[in-house]
Amino acid sequence: MDGPPANDCCSVCHGSFNTPCQANCSHWFCGNCILLVWDHGSAIQPCRCPLCRRQISLLVPGEASSRRRHDPEVAEILGKVATYNRLFGGHTNGLIQMILSGVYVVSPVDIIPEGILGIVGLLDDLLIVLICFLHVSAIYRSVLYARHGSS
Repeated sequence: MDGPPANDCCSVCHGSFNTPCQANCSHWFCGNCILLVWDHGSAIQPCRCPLCRRQISLLVPGEASSRRRHDPEVAEILGKVATYNRLFGGHTNGLIQMILSGVYVVSPVDIIPEGILGIVGLLDDLLIVLICFLHVSAIYRSVLYARHGSS
């Protein structure tokens, strides 16, 4: 969706959207309003959606906000949104960690060897596979965000 629904309003200020941003839970807010919600909470944790209480790990500015980047007020809000996304968006530079995790899974040296403990020995390998999956999903999300931000 390129912008909030036409008949909708920001659930924080109850006004028309000003620099609309969509959270990862699909709810729309004014960029400044959702940043104020975060400012009044913990600075080291992402804020929670005022509607569904899910943690907001990604804010995607609407297309109208992106077109108004030259406006100083909008540019400031978009800069704060970018900072929020850097802190909580799950961007990862863990490609080396992923490669090392893969080498660990296929190597005969394990913390819990399968030869001694059987099926229980697979648990550490499954944990590494889960970590690899989480890295891939974080990279995929950052690619989607970069693609959306560049259009």
